[in-house]
Amino acid sequence: MAVRHSGGGPADRTLALLWRNHQPAPQPGPATKLGRRPTLDLNKVVDAGIALADEQGLPAASMSGVAKALGVGTMTLYTYVPSKEELLDLMVDQVLAERDLPAPGVPRPSSWRDQINLYSEQTRAMFHRHPWLASISTIRPPVGPGMLAAREYLLSACAVLELSPRQTNTAALAITTYIDSAAGLEAESEQLERETGQSHDAWWHERWDLWETYFDVDRHPTMTAIWNAKGYGDGTREAADESYRFGLDRLLDGIEALKSRTP
Repeated sequence: MAVRHSGGGPADRTLALLWRNHQPAPQPGPATKLGRRPTLDLNKVVDAGIALADEQGLPAASMSGVAKALGVGTMTLYTYVPSKEELLDLMVDQVLAERDLPAPGVPRPSSWRDQINLYSEQTRAMFHRHPWLASISTIRPPVGPGMLAAREYLLSACAVLELSPRQTNTAALAITTYIDSAAGLEAESEQLERETGQSHDAWWHERWDLWETYFDVDRHPTMTAIWNAKGYGDGTREAADESYRFGLDRLLDGIEALKSRTP
């Protein structure tokens, strides 16, 4: 799966597009002659790009592909989105905003763990709906309302622990890294099975000769011991969920333990 990077467009232009729905309303100006109402708007363009990526994969959401889906010429599309870099940022940030995370002042789960679990559930569901998101690196993120809303939510959840400001920020980053990375790997796994038409169990079955012919138990004693003790699980979704929960719970345990050591 080829990796794409967000944040590649010109800063001023991209920010104006990302925050287009959060700008002050334009002031009334001189009356203008009424003409034919445009059949497109930027929101419809972004929706079409997301729909194509969901159905056919991210490469299908090219400028020409989105234009065709909307029934317009590619040059017409460029009057709404100047480049594919901006289109990618708009798609990513809109998907990030789909998560139902309570805004400031809106009731939320009472415990900080339940608040983190809500972020976890919403993020995993988001990647499941939009598996193409796993192929996009957000090292330079689309700094739009969707991204900032999630950041505010996690920081406010961690703030109830009354850690230092630096620890609060670091804790939120650690949680984001774990949950987003794990959810991305889940989505990539599902996408690979769909694209190849082969389950992971079938892929491993084809390589069973590794264990029968090449695997040396003397060179891999710990792996062998865990296998004999049935410690690897059965490879089901339930086993994967157990592994995910184990990692998240231990991470939250470690962050929570800081509270007792913080003056």
